[in-house]
Amino acid sequence: MKQLLPPGRTILGFLPLFLFLSPISFAADHNDPNAINSIFGDIEANPADLYDLYGFPSDDSSAGEKVVIALTFASVPATGVFDPDLLYRVLISPNPRVAPPMKNDVNLEALLKYFDAIKDKYLGLKPSEVRVTVGADNRAKVEFLRFPGGNFTASVGLNTSETVTAASGQTIKIFVGGRDDAFFNDLPGFFRSINYAPQFYHVPVTMTNARELPIPKTLLELEGNDLFNFDPANPEHGYTMKKDLPPGPWTWTGTRYKKDEKGNYRFVYTGKDARAGGNVNAVILEMPLAFLTKSPNEDRIINAWGESWVRKASGKIPAIPNERGGGIRATYPWLVPGAILALGIAFLVLGLRGRPRAASATTTAAPGRASKPLIALAILFLLGAIVSGVIAKLRSQQLADLVPAASDEELQQYKLVDTDGQPFADAALNEREDTKQVGANNFALGPSFVRRLAHLGWGFGPSISALGLRTSFDHDNSPISVHKVYDTVHLLDAFKRVKKTLFQELNMPDDSWNKNHKAIPLKRSFEIFVPNVCAIDMDTTGTWPYGRRLEDQVASRFLSLFLDMSPDANGRRYNVETLSDQALWDAAPIEPKTAPNPLRNDKPFLTEFPYLAEPW
Repeated sequence: MKQLLPPGRTILGFLPLFLFLSPISFAADHNDPNAINSIFGDIEANPADLYDLYGFPSDDSSAGEKVVIALTFASVPATGVFDPDLLYRVLISPNPRVAPPMKNDVNLEALLKYFDAIKDKYLGLKPSEVRVTVGADNRAKVEFLRFPGGNFTASVGLNTSETVTAASGQTIKIFVGGRDDAFFNDLPGFFRSINYAPQFYHVPVTMTNARELPIPKTLLELEGNDLFNFDPANPEHGYTMKKDLPPGPWTWTGTRYKKDEKGNYRFVYTGKDARAGGNVNAVILEMPLAFLTKSPNEDRIINAWGESWVRKASGKIPAIPNERGGGIRATYPWLVPGAILALGIAFLVLGLRGRPRAASATTTAAPGRASKPLIALAILFLLGAIVSGVIAKLRSQQLADLVPAASDEELQQYKLVDTDGQPFADAALNEREDTKQVGANNFALGPSFVRRLAHLGWGFGPSISALGLRTSFDHDNSPISVHKVYDTVHLLDAFKRVKKTLFQELNMPDDSWNKNHKAIPLKRSFEIFVPNVCAIDMDTTGTWPYGRRLEDQVASRFLSLFLDMSPDANGRRYNVETLSDQALWDAAPIEPKTAPNPLRNDKPFLTEFPYLAEPW
């Protein structure tokens, strides 16, 4: 009997199957994820679109330490009016402060090991949570789940601050309603810097090749980049009006930055607040630290992140599947292992029966010998069934960990839409992709963050150098921004370029952030974005990156990652507020002479709960 498949071809034949069965891997701020991103011409604003998550120690410590957490989202159907098909979660996980990882071991292998260690910590984590839904009676149901003092539920009115008492006797302040948007930022400037067409042109969500166009990222306008350069004859382009996207190619073939007659560069930012006069809906909480943890003296880091979920039965947001884990494989995890097992048994039976011997004139047909190739194939299938069964078990566990709907009876009625932890983790690093909305569990995205930061660095690094500033990104002294994309194969090349950006300590402007004068190390970029949580340090003021206060200009602080934070020849150092220093821009060869983003909100914040300003 001929062998059915050569051994090598047999193994290759099963590779697609095992790749298909491999453990789950999922490939927030304003306007994400893409499925509900109203920046696209055919997508309406959606209440599942999370905007920001703020978290900081309360300045009011009269009754002990307290934590303030505010989750904001699109004010749809109206400011202070909520969609009854939406469910919002604020997840909380207190932890002790630990020594900074990889203090001296700064290489790609160590970084990937760090991502694995974070995975081991967060997979299977059962954080406490505050769950909010609004009923037809226009009252919010607020559930407090898995806190040390036990579960309890409160019913509160909308658009008013209320105080509730937990079963443990501690008081908690709650606000569910409409507020002024606390995010003050030149969003069109940011989108101009990354050549994001939907901000400036009518682009449908299905036109995936017309999002970030293949033009170098830049902080300075590129000569001849007419698709995105500021047009004095049409100053509202990208702010209050859009154009039709002209036919391609959407590329840039220039060689230098644009300059005016005085030799000044043109800034892609204007410093204007694109959210001025805009409102949000919000869930705002002020909770005693002793309510969040049994060990408030040890658990000094409060990790928080937010999620939005929509009721499956509503049929809303169909672009996001009901099962984030992968369709039929998530619904019937044992289907494929069972099919492989059945085939293995069938081949084994056929192999053992063998091929019958032919009858002669004097004998009858006799049972044949066992077929070794069929038995070998059967063994291969049976081994495949075992392996795929183990993988199916792992997939089921990952679904329970990454997508809680797999193990939570109430959440099974909903599907996860959006997540929010660190500002710019989604818009800048995740590229607003639907499949990357995994909340704190974004450790699998660590390598893609390295590649994405390197991609951004080739645009922002040369721009920073052109202004006479020092950059943390290694761009080989390129005189102009470069469009360069790294794939998985070239991860090491990307890492070498962005190594300093990832590992340098981010200087603070002074010591006021360290209110309790503790030995708190400075943060590094890789620690901030993986995991994707707002890590509130109770011994600090909670200013970013030790939390996020309402007054923090996080957009400019994000750009500061690309500054070289080491001391210059005179011992002076850049810090996270350097790009908000007006004196820097007054001296720079640039127009307009403004910080990239506004320095304060359009309305003053309140000094007492709920802290966010009244809505417009």
